[in-house]
Amino acid sequence: MAQAETEYLVFVLAIMNQMYTPVIGLEIHVELATRSKMFCGCPADHFGKEPNIQTCPVCLGLPGALPVPNKKAIEWTILLGLALNCRINRSSKFDRKHYFYPDLPKGYQISQYDEPIASGGSLKLKIDEERTIGIERVHLEEDTGKLLHNTVNGEKVTLVDFNRSGVALVEIVTEPDIHSATEAKEFAQELQRIIRHLGISDCDMEKGSMRLEANISIAESGKRKEESELPAYKVEVKNLNSFRFLERAINYEIERQTALLKAGRKPRQETRGFVEKLNATRTQRYKETAADYRYFPEPDIPPLEFSNEFIDNIRAKLPQLPQDIAKQLENKYGIRSSYARLVAADKELTDYVLAVIDEAKKARMKTDSLVGLIINQKIDWHKVKPEQLVTEMMKTKAAQVSDDTTLEQWVKQAVADLPKVVADYKAGKKAAIGVLIGKVAALSNGSADASVVKKILEEKLSR
Repeated sequence: MAQAETEYLVFVLAIMNQMYTPVIGLEIHVELATRSKMFCGCPADHFGKEPNIQTCPVCLGLPGALPVPNKKAIEWTILLGLALNCRINRSSKFDRKHYFYPDLPKGYQISQYDEPIASGGSLKLKIDEERTIGIERVHLEEDTGKLLHNTVNGEKVTLVDFNRSGVALVEIVTEPDIHSATEAKEFAQELQRIIRHLGISDCDMEKGSMRLEANISIAESGKRKEESELPAYKVEVKNLNSFRFLERAINYEIERQTALLKAGRKPRQETRGFVEKLNATRTQRYKETAADYRYFPEPDIPPLEFSNEFIDNIRAKLPQLPQDIAKQLENKYGIRSSYARLVAADKELTDYVLAVIDEAKKARMKTDSLVGLIINQKIDWHKVKPEQLVTEMMKTKAAQVSDDTTLEQWVKQAVADLPKVVADYKAGKKAAIGVLIGKVAALSNGSADASVVKKILEEKLSR
């Protein structure tokens, strides 16, 4: 193909891609780590327990049983709403959401519809550029039971375990502000980091305490009067239990829906599931609307009223969040960005690193290399106390050779032994200097001061 034709094809493909914009919103369910369930006194820790041993008339939906809201779950939902920059609504209520499924013993779920606890929030992401994702609402509800597909006496059956039924479940619903699978994945990961820092859930997806759902549609730019106008349909992909599956499911749906639109067909509004073996989504049912759920206020639970004092007391418990911690590590302590983000993702690790930084300041040591050792798992930071780590590093540094005359001999030998690496470096492949530093480390049996070696190499190779 001639160059002019190739350039034209690339141009046409770019124009076609601009015509189709993915519009994605996420619904994320998180089980709160309260000791008891949302509306009764049964233990909430259901994972790995014998089926149906943590139940009572309330969470089994037996006639006459009355639900009593869990105050701690309400407080934690407000705390999460504040962490996500939401408006905390002074008045809120619970509603009945009706649908019939074997894992829902009452025939309805106690949830929140038009008056959630928190709404109108936002979360900033920084991938290639900073983006703000809107948070439509953060509301509180009860979890359902769990279906277990099994074989009993040679017959395939579906069993129900109600231990999970009634566990406090918070749902975070985003605005349709996400435009790629990468953004969706980053949002979910950042939300997980925030919730773990708040200490309100372990967000363990293997145990089902964090579950992801994506609403995906494709906007055709030529058919929208303005950018804010949404497509007339959406496809929900439910029960995604890993960030990787979330990303793969969204990418598949973007390709599937775009192909349909290019063929002149509108994708059907439906609920789909992700099939890992096929790396594809498949139809589960055609999507319900809010009217299908027949929402009405829960008559057994009075409306919730929150005073300013009550909300302010919860606000005072808001800890420093991961993004702020990462900025502090970078700006105040000179920790490189990649290290800072990893440290900030784990509250326990954050506390450890800050303790190491305090010890390093006393010893007048640079902290970035120490954090690098921790991040790269060169030490077991669960076992080594911060003061021990700094002391050992001081001993190691004292034993390092930093004499220029001695180091130059090893550098000269490394350059002579690796002429191709030298040529690569001089040709612009600056990462090649790491190979030369490694060679010097080998020649010196690990005693050479790497920072001084790098300086000598840069000076020598620039001549």
